[in-house]
Amino acid sequence: MHFHRLRYLGAAVFLLPAALMAQFSSTANTFDELATAGAVSRGGPAVQVSDESGRPFSRYAIGVAISPMGPGGELTAYINNHVNVRASGNAFSYSTTFTTNGFPATASLNMASARVSGDIYPFHLGFRISPGIMMYNGNELTASSSLNGGASFTLNGNTYYSATANPLTGATPLSANALLGLHTNNPAFTLTTGWGNTIPRKGHWSFPFEVGAAFIGSPAVNVNLAGWACTDAAQTQCANMASTTNPIAQQIQSDLNTQIGRWKNDLDPLQTFPILSFGVAYSFSPSGVVH
Repeated sequence: MHFHRLRYLGAAVFLLPAALMAQFSSTANTFDELATAGAVSRGGPAVQVSDESGRPFSRYAIGVAISPMGPGGELTAYINNHVNVRASGNAFSYSTTFTTNGFPATASLNMASARVSGDIYPFHLGFRISPGIMMYNGNELTASSSLNGGASFTLNGNTYYSATANPLTGATPLSANALLGLHTNNPAFTLTTGWGNTIPRKGHWSFPFEVGAAFIGSPAVNVNLAGWACTDAAQTQCANMASTTNPIAQQIQSDLNTQIGRWKNDLDPLQTFPILSFGVAYSFSPSGVVH
């Protein structure tokens, strides 16, 4: 990022003697004006001073955006006319209920992420390419379910039944807890493209658009069963799911593992989590920097 400034400075140093020869007969007032402009300094070497607004981190932008990862905020820093550095974060929470395989579930979707991107503008336009890193990814879905005694459920195509509470045998109705994690790769690589420079050359406001993906890896699915389950509606063949030796518990657990494998296959496309955002940003210069 300093290369361009050094190149311009070097060119100015080589060209300045010729300029001085051409202006040798000019008045002292001309030299005073040039010195005021920063082009010539009396009694010292000639130095070309670049505009402060072209320096890295001379301008910033703050903004807000909405995406599938939830609403979020962004902070962008100017590096040069073709590169910005942008930090963004998103957070969102949503609760719902649904039923799957006979399990009535209460679920909570929690989205929280933070990433850093380099916005590269190859042309003098708003088009950009933005590789980056999702430094933090807490996106996950948690769910819990409690089945009434006698309620049926299916795993791997087989039907089972939640046990009815029985103080004599210690049987309790079946319950389940599940976790869907969307953060196997943490940190994760991101790649997006979009339109709209959050630090425009003219004005302060911009309305950037971005589309791409975060490569989060295959979603992780974990399901745990607690309580008792039976293989028949009459509840003559039942087992505590905490048992590691009971054949009934082992059979149900085996079907559960197979079912989890199917769920993972269905969710596998989410290993490239979509990023699609629309936002608004305001750019500014720190105090003391004129642009």
